[in-house]
Amino acid sequence: MKFWLAAVLTGPFLFLSALSADAQSILPGDFDPAIPTLEEVTGHRTAEAITDPAEIIDYVEALQAAAPDRMQLVQYAESWEGRPLVYAVISAPENMARLPELRANMARLADGPSPAEVDRLLPETLPVTWLSYGVHGNEISSSDAGLALAYHLLAARGDERVETILDNSIVVIDPAQNPDGRARFVHSFEQALGLTPFADPDTAEHDEPWPGGRYNHYLFDLNRDWFAVTQPETVGKVAAVRDWNPVALIDAHEMGGNSTYFFPPSADPFNPNITEMQKRKQELLGRNHAAWFDSRGEPYFTREVYDAFYPGYGDSWPTLTGSIAMTFEQASARGLLFERNDGSILTYGDGVANHFIGTLSTAETVARNADQFLRDYAAYRRTAAAGEAGRGTYLIDLSERRWNAESLARRLVHQGIEVTRRGGAFSACGKSFPEGALMVDRSQPEARLIRSLLDENTPLPADFVAEQEARRDRGLNHRLYDVTAWSLGLMSGLDVTMCSAAPGGGTQVLADAPIAPVLSGSGRFGMAVPWSDTGQARLVFAALAEGLNARATGEAFRADGQAFPRGTVVFPRGPNDDAQLARLSELAAEIGAEVVGLASGWVEDGPNLGSGNFVSLAAPRIAMAWDDGIAPTSAGALRYVIERRLGVPVAPIRTARLSRADLGEYDVLLLPSGYGPDALGGAGGKAAIQSFADQGGVVVAIGGTVAMLAEGEKAMFATARETALGGEARGSETSGGEESGGSSGPVPGTAIASEADYRELTGDPAALPDEMPGALLNTAIDPESLLSAGYGDGPVVLVDGSQILTPLNAADGTNVVRFAAADDLLASGYVWDENRRQLAFKPYMMAQRAGSGLAIGFAYDPATRGYLDGLDLLIANSLLFAPASVR
Repeated sequence: MKFWLAAVLTGPFLFLSALSADAQSILPGDFDPAIPTLEEVTGHRTAEAITDPAEIIDYVEALQAAAPDRMQLVQYAESWEGRPLVYAVISAPENMARLPELRANMARLADGPSPAEVDRLLPETLPVTWLSYGVHGNEISSSDAGLALAYHLLAARGDERVETILDNSIVVIDPAQNPDGRARFVHSFEQALGLTPFADPDTAEHDEPWPGGRYNHYLFDLNRDWFAVTQPETVGKVAAVRDWNPVALIDAHEMGGNSTYFFPPSADPFNPNITEMQKRKQELLGRNHAAWFDSRGEPYFTREVYDAFYPGYGDSWPTLTGSIAMTFEQASARGLLFERNDGSILTYGDGVANHFIGTLSTAETVARNADQFLRDYAAYRRTAAAGEAGRGTYLIDLSERRWNAESLARRLVHQGIEVTRRGGAFSACGKSFPEGALMVDRSQPEARLIRSLLDENTPLPADFVAEQEARRDRGLNHRLYDVTAWSLGLMSGLDVTMCSAAPGGGTQVLADAPIAPVLSGSGRFGMAVPWSDTGQARLVFAALAEGLNARATGEAFRADGQAFPRGTVVFPRGPNDDAQLARLSELAAEIGAEVVGLASGWVEDGPNLGSGNFVSLAAPRIAMAWDDGIAPTSAGALRYVIERRLGVPVAPIRTARLSRADLGEYDVLLLPSGYGPDALGGAGGKAAIQSFADQGGVVVAIGGTVAMLAEGEKAMFATARETALGGEARGSETSGGEESGGSSGPVPGTAIASEADYRELTGDPAALPDEMPGALLNTAIDPESLLSAGYGDGPVVLVDGSQILTPLNAADGTNVVRFAAADDLLASGYVWDENRRQLAFKPYMMAQRAGSGLAIGFAYDPATRGYLDGLDLLIANSLLFAPASVR
């Protein structure tokens, strides 16, 4: 049922009439009746109801049909659930008639031409303003604002501002970046509604059921996915933005209902690859927004909370390509009405109107300063290619994780970055590279984006770091909004070398094409799949799913003159017939994996192929805890990595059913990160999990669920969560023997020598370590464990929290992956010094026998955001080798 406010606008509910209005009332004027209003298409007026994704498509199609000379609708992606993602291109009729030419001219400016060429192009070029709405599905007002703005640009007559925008620029409106999440929110909201909407934030209409509407189908935060490009919504959006090269881009969001409105200038810190010119343009745009909001009496703030450091946001990624991109944040009603702490009522219409004004102001500013925006955009691109961002070439070695390297290269190509392949083996910067190494030269217009993504470290400004340390000294939270490290080479487990100059020799420009397989050897004995990267794991899972027989070993071996790493999977002839081995080669070709034919079973070094050192493998049956208590992003990312990268289906089981589900149908039970008893299905669920392991199942716990399984009499992990350094010592002694509540008499005198001593003395003795804002850390592996197969050195892992676990002792289990020594710990980003010292040698991944089964625990999530490709084998090992070891 679609709830409309008009149904209750009588009697005591008359005050709600302020909510319901045509788009015409936000900025009154003369409007063309030939352009349909939202009400004429959907049956409800602007802000009278929350327009759902299907209605959004209906309305923009109706607008295009009414004004085909001024609007063009383009589908740029399809969501996982099959919903279209579209954008509307709007401009004056004479501009729309030459749209291909105008887009081509913007592409020429994006090449970073000379100032003389810019002068030649400018009279024939229009700036593009890209307006994006609703990337978080439960941040609802922005999409209706986008529809209202599209209507206004098409229907307003005699409006000098609109005429300037349409004559002097091209406006692109992306009304719903996350239709699956929005549909989820609207569905739950409408299910909770009754006779009237309530402003009380405790009511059901404001309390979304798990997982909420913020995320897409795989529960990804799409506003963190711009450089990872893992989700179809982002893949399509990045391609579309590159097609148009906007000079300005807005990403419209919502925040807590007790706030006001945010627009840039952004808060510190800025990514160091953002230029002073771009900061000045933020100021120019911000002043126009301020004038609009001041004239309407609307409160707002700037330069606080929302920084511009992490490159995966909807504002930072476009900024690093040359746009002036900005986040807008509107206080959210999370429905139609919201009562603030001060008793005032925030309406859905308030949010729609404010986002309408903010994005209109952006289009206005660009149109009135068209030449300057175009010149600055071209200059940003030109100076990047000319070396202002620093010259150099990144060399990517394919010898260890070929599939991961090829996959990363294609992600870069999709983002407009030129990647080349070196024809033969060569030496550079003191290293030797085999044939086929990949190269990324900074001498291209995307140089600043390249640096942001491939530099091993993007430094925080020293003064900002000092300020955060000072805040911590005063017991205050830091002001970092997201992680401090994201180097794609490190996260993909690759050896990326930065050279000051490109090596000579022939190169080939890489296309965004399928990864080529590597097939070699005769295969008279069988086929071997070296266990080295994500593609190899995907191949093995695919082959097992089709019934092929396979065995694996935890030891390296040498056969047919070739070295094979630990974890190599052998498909012997005999158990596999000719057709099955031929199918293995076909699968390798489809995936782009490597298969080596083995002429003989004779092994020159290491375990014999027919010995007991090899274990038989089977396609795993995997279940996952799903629903209340589980962190949606942890569940979604883990499921995405397993299903979409490794190709294995995952059966989600709601946490409330864990206690009565037939878990014996599965080999592996995944427990994503979560907190509270609901994450394990309550007391009965925890007992069911223990029983599953007792009967030979493999339990894989992540983050908070590891700590929960380490508690109680029947703990599955002999570990514990540590308090902050010094916490136990501070809390271990009492005065007069009392457990709490003071002392039984005088205590010895003390002298407090410093502010730091005072804070330590008065601090909470049971306090957890300070939250780490997100850094990439080095690790070491246990080389004897099959669960660490595929890794020589320890992988680089992402840590973003406060959980530090005690190591398992040898009698209890294995610390499969542990953090490196304190002095060697930091790979990229920033970590508090006491965290660095405390994390040293503590476990990242552990394994412990549990009855006849096995419990595997990850202190931090190896699937975070789906962008830690270098950790995929740790997940694959847990799914494939762990069940084999307990059969």
